[in-house]
Amino acid sequence: MSPFVPLRRFVLPLYLLIAFCLAGMSALAHADSRVDETPRIAIVSAFEPELVILREALQDASSRSINGVEFLTGTLQDKPVVVFLSGISMTNAAMNTQLVLDRFTVTHILFSGVAGGVNPQLNIGDVTVVRRWGQYLETVAAQEIEPGRYDAMGVGGTVDAPGFGMFFTRPVKVRTAEQPMPHEKFWFDVDPGLFAAAQGIQDVELTSCDAKGQCLSKRPSLVIGGNGVSGPVFVDNAALREHLHDAFQANVVDMESAACAMVAYSNGVPFIAFRSLSDLAGGGDGANEIHTFLNLAAENSTRVLMAFLKAWQ
Repeated sequence: MSPFVPLRRFVLPLYLLIAFCLAGMSALAHADSRVDETPRIAIVSAFEPELVILREALQDASSRSINGVEFLTGTLQDKPVVVFLSGISMTNAAMNTQLVLDRFTVTHILFSGVAGGVNPQLNIGDVTVVRRWGQYLETVAAQEIEPGRYDAMGVGGTVDAPGFGMFFTRPVKVRTAEQPMPHEKFWFDVDPGLFAAAQGIQDVELTSCDAKGQCLSKRPSLVIGGNGVSGPVFVDNAALREHLHDAFQANVVDMESAACAMVAYSNGVPFIAFRSLSDLAGGGDGANEIHTFLNLAAENSTRVLMAFLKAWQ
């Protein structure tokens, strides 16, 4: 018998052992996927114009790319933060909010960005800090039982609000560590402590004119309280705008905040959003105003966020 036969008998088991070890190491690396252990406040914006001022103000900045998303760590107002773009839309917002929670040590989530105004009492440039957020386009497309008349009762589970044509809003089902059984929620409250801190913001100067000299007709204000709603569409429709205000008593509509609020709720992380009105969601006299006042609104939202960070203890 060849003296090498016993060696061959051990080669395959050795390869298998190495493979199992490598697989185990990979599993452990995936399970412990945090890239930063410093407790940080997550600062989220939806798209680039909202992030410009924050990036310039960030101290000791360091960049890391995960799944193509750039995460900037550093400090704002002497507080450790991680700043990133969620991307526009509910799906992007939920996906990348969960990503930052999985990969960083996040203590709080603050959203800063622009939105459409649906409360007729508010004006472009105003900054809103609402008490709660709901997903108004989580809906039932109801059966039309006769022209102009719809019946959502066959599906059930809709919220206590009138429908918009065939669409009737319903709550989402969510789970948390404390409540692992799926339960229905429509409204996701912002954190009471963060909201109380926002109520204490003083002497924040909001701009009325942008760098091009385009100015608002009314001086913008900070408006704290009320409701906000989010959905996966850009709203530029007077009828839908009126519905959102009447059905949900909403001040603002956007495409991300309620998704972030839901992820924060499921993870048990405090959340609040600062949203400045870039347009009136179809309530203006002419074309949508966002292309005119986007940068001004983004700057006002950032100013309130920075004032909040400075005052927040």
